[in-house]
Amino acid sequence: MSLGIMEEEDLAEYFRLQYGERLLQLLQKFPNIEEQSESPSIRLLEKKKEAKIMHHAMLQKKEELGIKEAQLKAHIQKFEQFIQENDQKRIRALKKANKERDLKRQRMRELAKAKQEMAALRLEHQRLSSKLQDYSIFNKYLEKVVENSEFEEIHEVIARYKTLVSMHYDLMQSAQEGQEKIERAKARLARYMEEKDDEILQHNNELARLQMRFDRARSDVIIWESRWAHIQNTAAKKTLLLGTIKMATLNLFQIVSKQLKETTYVALEDTHKQLDMIQQFIQDLSDIWAEVKKKDQQQIRF
Repeated sequence: MSLGIMEEEDLAEYFRLQYGERLLQLLQKFPNIEEQSESPSIRLLEKKKEAKIMHHAMLQKKEELGIKEAQLKAHIQKFEQFIQENDQKRIRALKKANKERDLKRQRMRELAKAKQEMAALRLEHQRLSSKLQDYSIFNKYLEKVVENSEFEEIHEVIARYKTLVSMHYDLMQSAQEGQEKIERAKARLARYMEEKDDEILQHNNELARLQMRFDRARSDVIIWESRWAHIQNTAAKKTLLLGTIKMATLNLFQIVSKQLKETTYVALEDTHKQLDMIQQFIQDLSDIWAEVKKKDQQQIRF
């Protein structure tokens, strides 16, 4: 937008500088109307000629102006491209500077870290050197052991020591496993004893319950034996009474049979039928007695 405004202002200034004075000079070259003495037709032709010249000059100036305008636009475009390229270069330069600054910071951090690691390594080296110096007495001791034993080198002593340590570890491991097996066996035995104690307790409870049932059954047996004895005594009495009743019934039946003077076969053990016949006989006697009593009452009335 700013480039367009600048372009219009430059063009206006250009036309003012290029054509302002020239138009004034051309107008001064034309003769005054009052001073001319030619005929109107001649003046008209001259005017047309001058107009044609002016038109041709205007076209030429217009072409020149178009060329200069194109040159100006190309110059402006190149200037804008130059500014854009400079901006891009500046941005790339800033990015590169930032990247180099970040890289420098990273290198500084890595350098500081490396220095710290170097200091730590130096401390570790000093510690190991001190420990090596402290352990040198063991090396001397091992050398004396080699001199006074069947071993020829120190590493043989160390290998023998490692073997003994490994064997000791294996023995300790075996002992630990054996102890664990013993503990598991003890735990199983304890669980077994606990289960058996529970079973014994359950059996004792069941035995106590059965003993209680046995005691109740024995007391019930005594009660039922006494009841059975009572029933037997009662049954004997009732049997005796029943025998007496049957004998009385039989005697009464025989008396009734004699009174009826009829031969009726009834088994001696059939007491029910005998009673039925006795009842029928008594009923007949009652009816006869009622009839006799009724007749006596009628005779008394007459």
